[in-house]
Amino acid sequence: RLAGQQQEINSLMQRKSAVDEENARLKNEFSNLNRKFKDKSQELKDTEECAQKKEEQNRLVIKNLEEENKGLNICCADLLSDLEKLRKKEAQWKKEKPGSGARIKNLETDLAEAREQIKTLCSMCSNLSSQVAVKQEELFQKDCDVIKAK
Repeated sequence: RLAGQQQEINSLMQRKSAVDEENARLKNEFSNLNRKFKDKSQELKDTEECAQKKEEQNRLVIKNLEEENKGLNICCADLLSDLEKLRKKEAQWKKEKPGSGARIKNLETDLAEAREQIKTLCSMCSNLSSQVAVKQEELFQKDCDVIKAK
C-alpha cells in the first residue's frame, strides 16, 4: 500500500513538473506575443502620427497653392480689365486723333505685352490648379492609408 502511494506521488510529481514546464512555455510565449503586440501597436501609432503629419503638410501645401491661385486669378482679372480699358482707349484715340500713329503703335505694343502677361498668368493658374488636384488626390490616398492602418 505504501509503495502504491509512493508511486502515485511520483506520478503526480511528474505530472506537476510537466504542467509547470508547459506553464512556463506558455508564459514565455505569452510574453513574446505581448511584446510583439506592443511593438506593432507602437508601429501603428508611429504610422498614424506620420500619416497625420503628412496629411497636415499636404493640407498646408494645398491651402498655399489655393491662395496663390486666388491671387493669380485676381491678377488675371485685373489684367483683363486693363486690357479692356486699353482697347477702349485705343478705339477712342483712333476716332479722336487719326494722325497719332506713334501713340497707336505704343498702345499696340502695350496691348501685345498685356496679352503675353495674360497668357503667362493663365498658364500659371492652370499649373497651380493641376498641382492642387494632385495634392488633393495624395491627401485622399493618405486618408485611405490611415483608415487601412487603423
